[in-house]
Amino acid sequence: MSYSPAIGLREFLLAPNNVNKAPSVLVKAAFLLVLLLLIAGCSQTPPSARVASTENEPAPVETASPITVQIDPDLAKTLDSLLSNSEFSQARWGVAVVSLRDGKLIYEHNGDQLFTPASNMKVYTTAVALDLLGADYRWRTSVYSDNPPDSTGTINGDLVLYGRGAPDLIATNRGENSNSIEELAKSLAAKGVKRIQGSVIGDESYFRGDATGDGWLSNDLQWYFGAEASALTITANSIEVSITSASKMTEQPKVEVNDFEGYIQTTNNLATVESGEPLRIGVKREATDNNITVWGQYPIGARGYGASLSVHQPSLWAAKMFLRTLRSHGISVDGEARYRDSRVAEKNRFNPEGKQELAFVTGKSLGEIIRITNKLSVNLFAEILLRTLGRERAQMISEDMAGGRERGDDERGRELIRLWLSRQGIKTTKLAIHDGSGLSRLDLVTPQATAQLLAAIRKTNSGEIFADSLPIAGTDGTLGGRLASVEGRIVAKTGTLSYDNSLSGYLTTADGQIFSFSVICNDFTEQGGSVRFIDQLMLALFQSLNHGPPKAIDPSKERKP
Repeated sequence: MSYSPAIGLREFLLAPNNVNKAPSVLVKAAFLLVLLLLIAGCSQTPPSARVASTENEPAPVETASPITVQIDPDLAKTLDSLLSNSEFSQARWGVAVVSLRDGKLIYEHNGDQLFTPASNMKVYTTAVALDLLGADYRWRTSVYSDNPPDSTGTINGDLVLYGRGAPDLIATNRGENSNSIEELAKSLAAKGVKRIQGSVIGDESYFRGDATGDGWLSNDLQWYFGAEASALTITANSIEVSITSASKMTEQPKVEVNDFEGYIQTTNNLATVESGEPLRIGVKREATDNNITVWGQYPIGARGYGASLSVHQPSLWAAKMFLRTLRSHGISVDGEARYRDSRVAEKNRFNPEGKQELAFVTGKSLGEIIRITNKLSVNLFAEILLRTLGRERAQMISEDMAGGRERGDDERGRELIRLWLSRQGIKTTKLAIHDGSGLSRLDLVTPQATAQLLAAIRKTNSGEIFADSLPIAGTDGTLGGRLASVEGRIVAKTGTLSYDNSLSGYLTTADGQIFSFSVICNDFTEQGGSVRFIDQLMLALFQSLNHGPPKAIDPSKERKP
């Protein structure tokens, strides 16, 4: 197995995709990792045409069978002792370890009990999306009109910027990365378009259902990790708020946002105070608008402060960006920027069939998106993957809904995860899946089901790509500063919510045996303590599976500076 360091989300969005150079072999320069992916034809085929061979199969009934249990007594003695005697024993702990060699459960502690997984929910979403959609799947963003431009380059009617869920669409080209609004405008200008006699519409109707997860807390929604999962996502649906100190006591600290459309409005209620006074800052964006209020006191000469906030109705933001970019490329627009979602009568929804596709861009592959989702734990990407799964593979499940309510693509995606688990023989009857990212406090899974899922995906054609997407102990992603003494031997997804922490992934022994594991802690109220103990458990697990004697472990030495 080969690994390479992950990069930051912003760097990832700006990295080259090279998709318009097909047919070719894609070089994943963004991760310094060379993987040969066949992309011939991907640039020209709409996502709806790329359908898995299992798409029309009927949904089966629950087919789970009990997992074979062969508890390792030495391992059980070691881990049970840690769990029972630890200062962290007042919390709820669940652990499951499965051997990939024979699929047997070799250790469990409350393994069949329900726990809040936090971001370990992402292993469910990414594994199933990877297997059912394929690593080469790409999202296509298109520009449509009712009619082609006339001889003068005029389009009579609205111009529709139509998103299909691309997580990595950006505003302007960056180097070789041309999955951008700018590239769409350049394509239109190159085709001789001069004028739009209508408005620019940002259309996010490809996804049906809610843009946020079921069970998300209201105070999470303003932050970047609570961004809306729009079919027309742009620059991760987030903005940066930057605060800098005043140069004089009579001046106010400066508040800036990286928004060039005037879409974000800020109210600065900060006061400058003497150097040495405490820094106190409040930042608030209401859930239904893009008005940001900043208040508090800022000492003169203090270092800069920054925060990442989500953007409400990102499809309208994208439309405003597109309108400005069109004008900067010499294309006049008579109308204004507007947005459209799926909350209209079905007959009134935008249908690309029969329309003129004037331009399109495609971005990074699903395999690359999953890699950054798991390495950096990006909630937005996980939620888009869930909705893409539900939109693209809806034929695999029944559409029956009580009361005639339309099922959202997030709901379909959650049902497809349950279907996939059932087909792998994993019990789903007790699981509660409410989102794709794990931000929901309503999610409930078992460590045993999680370890079984990890074992099951590893046996598929996507198994190596999935394993490569996980953070590497002591090396990269959210494990870059943890478990340094077993660097490269553990790859796992981290998870963190208030009072909850988790770690699920793979452990490889010195002789090459691979085990899947899941450790979940709920209801521990001390800051960071359960993370240290999870690392202690993992070191004990590694030593036991390598048949080494138990050693005194100092978790504080396991963190890189």
